[in-house]
Amino acid sequence: MRQLLFAFTLLYVASFPLQLAAQTGAAPETAKPVDLKRYAGRWYEQGRYEMRFQAGCEAVTADYAARGDGTISVINTCRQDAVDGPSRSVTGTARVVDAPKNTKLRVSFFGPFEGDYWILDRAPDYSWAIIGDGSRSYLWLLTRRQRSTESEYRRLAARAAALGYDTAKIRSEEH
Repeated sequence: MRQLLFAFTLLYVASFPLQLAAQTGAAPETAKPVDLKRYAGRWYEQGRYEMRFQAGCEAVTADYAARGDGTISVINTCRQDAVDGPSRSVTGTARVVDAPKNTKLRVSFFGPFEGDYWILDRAPDYSWAIIGDGSRSYLWLLTRRQRSTESEYRRLAARAAALGYDTAKIRSEEH
């Protein structure tokens, strides 16, 4: 398991130069302040830009919880190669870098190496969120429900397009 985590992290860190090269114009703006207590809990991935560190991941979940030191615990879990495949998880820590808005975080899964995690938009009731980064290299469409409807997914993808993301690059869960 440690070898899987190490390989996962190396691939993630190795993609940083690609993020910088992919910058297209101004960074997307984060929309609304985030109440981290309401944001905490389980999220289900509905779509994402395919990244090497998530290769073969199906049925992806992300769990967030406040820690006593002011940071946020992050546990990403997926099923390998199939929705009923073996489970694999990686644990990390996030810290807010734009308090009090709480929309821009830096996440680390391995030591001092961090990546951007921007909550670009969210539902008023925290039922969905769109996550990305300043270079538009990363994108995740998340909901609180395990499966979104086709119309819900289309609304999330349309909002991502409005934020400047290429929706043709989204790998979606089946809807």
